[in-house]
Amino acid sequence: MTETTARPVVVLERALTILNVLADAGTDLGTNEIARRSGVNPSSASRLLATLARGELVRRAPDTGRYHLGLRLVELGNVALSRVDLRDIARPHLVALMEATGETATLSVPGESTAMTLDFVQSPSTVRSVAEIGRPSVPHATAIGKVFLAYRGAHSDTDLIACTHRTITDRGVLKKALDEVRERGWADALEERELGLHAIAAPVLDANAKLVAIVGLQGPAWRFDAAAIRAAVPALLEHAAAVWRGPGR
Repeated sequence: MTETTARPVVVLERALTILNVLADAGTDLGTNEIARRSGVNPSSASRLLATLARGELVRRAPDTGRYHLGLRLVELGNVALSRVDLRDIARPHLVALMEATGETATLSVPGESTAMTLDFVQSPSTVRSVAEIGRPSVPHATAIGKVFLAYRGAHSDTDLIACTHRTITDRGVLKKALDEVRERGWADALEERELGLHAIAAPVLDANAKLVAIVGLQGPAWRFDAAAIRAAVPALLEHAAAVWRGPGR
């Protein structure tokens, strides 16, 4: 029997109808009102609500006897969201950023001690910055790394090694840079990891302001200069924020 020809289970349909009624209500409802709105007779509605309450899918307020959706639905929703492929959601935003700026757009995810490139859309220019999936950022010397440190509340336990003469190697200076990242909502790295390379990055934050990903732009310093960076920042912030508001968010 195929999925499209399978007969629905009536009791489950009724339970789902009750959950949808509570979701649409915007307020607690009593058993009789739930039964009326769902088209389920009151005795069946009462039994279904009791079953749903045991599974913590709904909750009965002890003082009023009315029902609202339970916290277990939040847990299930969060699990479902975690299964959505972040790359699929972010990919259109990376493409849009590349098209708007002409530079390479990247998606990174935070790990224990740094962030790692998960996906990228390459610049079409002959002279371009080349990204690499799986490449870890250098926390103190990259825009992505600075976002990681700023929003994870982390600090670099390793020595602040100079990748170039522009790399931040003083912990006091790094702290001020991270404070600025949090204040303005994005980071930059101007020839700090590699000479001739400029990059900017912004956080992707979930509903609890937790860092879940980082969107970045990188390009040759002579083309992706201060003016080009200023012009790119609004689009970067817009698309980084939109990633978490993608399908199902």
